[in-house]
Amino acid sequence: MAALAVALAVAAGCTRSSEEQPGARPSGLLLDPQMNEISGLAASRRHDEVLWMHDDGGNPERLFAVSDKGRRLATFGVEGVVKTDWEDIAAFELDGRDYLLIADTGDNGGLRHTLQLHVIEEPARLQNARLQPAWSIAFRWPDGARDCEAVAVDAARNQVLLVSKKRHPPQLFAVPLRPAGTGLQTAVQLGELAGVPQLSEPAPQQAPARGRYDSHVTAADISPDGRTLAVMTYRYLLLYPRAERENWGTAVSRAPQLSELPWLPQAEALGWSADGDGLYATGEFVPAPLYRITP
Repeated sequence: MAALAVALAVAAGCTRSSEEQPGARPSGLLLDPQMNEISGLAASRRHDEVLWMHDDGGNPERLFAVSDKGRRLATFGVEGVVKTDWEDIAAFELDGRDYLLIADTGDNGGLRHTLQLHVIEEPARLQNARLQPAWSIAFRWPDGARDCEAVAVDAARNQVLLVSKKRHPPQLFAVPLRPAGTGLQTAVQLGELAGVPQLSEPAPQQAPARGRYDSHVTAADISPDGRTLAVMTYRYLLLYPRAERENWGTAVSRAPQLSELPWLPQAEALGWSADGDGLYATGEFVPAPLYRITP
């Protein structure tokens, strides 16, 4: 209980004012030390009030089933894959089954020639167990290595969307969700993201060094209705609505709905709620607040 009280005080003391974040409210807290490097979050399509999370590179190949209050419910080892740098996770439905896609796409040094996406069917029971991918996708970038921490799935269009992290403006790519063959795929650039604030728009005067990173994209997700792409940076939440029959490259070329995130310790995990009414967001270090954000 003492740890919980301290964490609540930290979150309350560091959260920005309600005037700055009218749509954000605390949903829970991450206190479990095993979840100290959360870099991906997705709301379960199979289990009510359950979030799927994973941690960063350097940790075992595993997924956490977590309540929407932040309590770890179960840990699942993932067999048959090598974890280089897992950076995002997406939940989606395909052919009546509920799946998770894990993005092994992190590349801080710009050294990786190939990257992997692993698709796992959601387990029926939330108890510690081992899982194996239903299929995996190996791909490369069309024009050289780049870091990517933001991935989303549009199952209706057979697309996995990927957003570059450090390029300005960020670039949007796609690979097939179900490739026709098993060979190495090449990501196709769809466009560039408009409206991502840069250092001069505005620079946080109290922490100018931090300002260089505020525009780096760290997570993405598509709403359950397939109509809005949410993109997270270390400081901002951007929402790109898509018109009917419009492609995502066109959708992200328009200025997004932009808001500042509530305080998070290194904001890297974002996912739409299963009902599509809001988003969950958390940071990489514990204790970390888990927010529910209503656009």
